[in-house]
Amino acid sequence: MTAYVIAEAQLTGDAEEVAAYSAQLVSTLAPHGGRYLVRGAPAQVLEGDGQAFTGVIEFPDTEAARRWYDSPAYRAIAPLRIRNTRGRILVFEGVTAGPAQVS
Repeated sequence: MTAYVIAEAQLTGDAEEVAAYSAQLVSTLAPHGGRYLVRGAPAQVLEGDGQAFTGVIEFPDTEAARRWYDSPAYRAIAPLRIRNTRGRILVFEGVTAGPAQVS
């Protein structure tokens, strides 16, 4: 089942290192079937506290998402993000389409 990695980050350090991370990140996705749906876009916060940057990456399944996150290629660049941002990275399993619910 399709999985989505959602990342929210607030810049707390060196913007150039975060830009280097972002530039290298795309090449780590393809070997695991990942593709960006949203990249670096500031969200329009409707409720709660928002982060400065948001990304949504689609993977074939949660196992592929974990293989990407744990891959040597991603782990090599992750310190650029970790030391320069505050935020979180989440993985969600998508939902299967079913018949419309009528209330």
